[in-house]
Amino acid sequence: MSSGSDYTEAERRSRFDRAVFQSQLLFAAALLLLVCAAYLFQPSAVLDVRFFGGIAVVFTLTGASALVPWSKLPRWCTALVPLVDILAIIAIRLGNPDLGAGLLLVFPVIWLSSYFGFTGALVSVLSSSVLVWASAILAAAPLSLNSIPSLLVLPITLAFIATTTLSTSSRTAAQRGLLRQQADLLEVALRRARRQEQTLDEVLNAVTFGVVAFGKDGVQTILNRAHRAYQTEFGLPETSVEHPVMYKPDRVTPYDDDERPFFRATGGERFDDMVAWLGAPGEHRIALSISSRPLTTADGAPDGGVMVSRDVTAEINAIQARDDLVASVSHELRTPLTSILGYLELALDDETLDPSTRSMLEVASANSDRLLALVADLLTAASEKDQQIVMSFSQCDLSEIVAQAIEAQRLAASERGIVLQNSVQGPVLLEADGFRLRQVVDNLLTNAIKYNVENGRVSVQVEADDSIVRLVVSDTGIGLSDLEQSKLFDRYFRAEGVRQSSIHGSGLGLTISRDIVRRHGGDLTVASTVGVGTTFTASVPRRR
Repeated sequence: MSSGSDYTEAERRSRFDRAVFQSQLLFAAALLLLVCAAYLFQPSAVLDVRFFGGIAVVFTLTGASALVPWSKLPRWCTALVPLVDILAIIAIRLGNPDLGAGLLLVFPVIWLSSYFGFTGALVSVLSSSVLVWASAILAAAPLSLNSIPSLLVLPITLAFIATTTLSTSSRTAAQRGLLRQQADLLEVALRRARRQEQTLDEVLNAVTFGVVAFGKDGVQTILNRAHRAYQTEFGLPETSVEHPVMYKPDRVTPYDDDERPFFRATGGERFDDMVAWLGAPGEHRIALSISSRPLTTADGAPDGGVMVSRDVTAEINAIQARDDLVASVSHELRTPLTSILGYLELALDDETLDPSTRSMLEVASANSDRLLALVADLLTAASEKDQQIVMSFSQCDLSEIVAQAIEAQRLAASERGIVLQNSVQGPVLLEADGFRLRQVVDNLLTNAIKYNVENGRVSVQVEADDSIVRLVVSDTGIGLSDLEQSKLFDRYFRAEGVRQSSIHGSGLGLTISRDIVRRHGGDLTVASTVGVGTTFTASVPRRR
């Protein structure tokens, strides 16, 4: 820091020394031209002692100004140079009054006005005027029209030039100060930008997820350490943006060129959690979850984007292991449960059972039915949905399906004083899988009853047009927060309030129901308010 400051100070001194010499050199050059003119037109004038002496003083002073270290002397010492120039000009003027050498007084006046402000301007004009008038008096020449300009006009002209120079110098100094302030601000901003760039670089290299930033031309500008590690792990150069082959979530189907994440990102597309497998099947592989965000300028024009990738291999493998375990256990449970239910039914068919024994067997049978349904849900959730949920489409009546489902749930609702309202009018025909739709309606009604308040209300209605049928199930239950609604259709998810209550559930029913509706080409949505109630809407096309 000290070295830089010393260098700046030395540079400033050097500039000041050059400025003094250049000012004197400019005046000497103008005087040289005047001498040449005098030698050509008035050779005898050059021999005048005063004329020659003034010229000699100026040129000697010019040489000295180049040698003297003015920056090491007090600042007022530099004023001696233009003051001596004024005396030399007066001497030259006395040596040849007709040459007009008095006009050269402009140079020292400008110099003193520029360097010393108002004081310099006042001193230069007064000294020049006094010396001009004094030289005229000492010459003892009678006043004439030719002498009036040198006695009156010249001092006035010098005064105007000094005033103009002073004003210009003030503006220049103000502009120089402003430029210096702006330069300081730019330097501070540059240092801050460099510091922020260093901080950003350190942060990006410290995180464990890959980051790729690119400009509007699609050329990458940032590749952090984690992203480079993803490339080198498979023997690719660190500067690679993407692997040459990336596989879809099924791990065997390669992405097409227009489906690859970097292609989509550079196209301005915004996406989240796109899973891509790296590495050929049977070899070392990792799974990346890739997201992209486009960037824009202040006026909204595209300006590149950022692509972030995260290694989710362990998570996907853990989910797969969990599903395999759930499927294995569920398969093992289904056979003994079926046997238990068969023997319970046979036992209940015995008319000689006493009432207390029949009651206990009925409770066991009901719980066995519930456990078998839970096992079925677990098997459905743990398997590939496209393979597990087999659809059989035919003409069916949604109003009849709703009526049957409500009738099946009426006893459970009456036990809690919940009123079931069926607002479906007339037949509602559509091409669908009636069995699967009944499964959806049963699930929605079961949830509406389980998560309702005592003496609440459940309403079922259908809104239909020529192309879409919308089944709407509303309740007056406990409701869901925005966060719970965003996760409601995730497998095994149960709301916080439900987990802390005695209400049983697996967190799979709504996931399976939405999958069924989507297999029909529609969707299942939810709208809820905490403490008010929840409304589910299943939209299903009338035709496939």
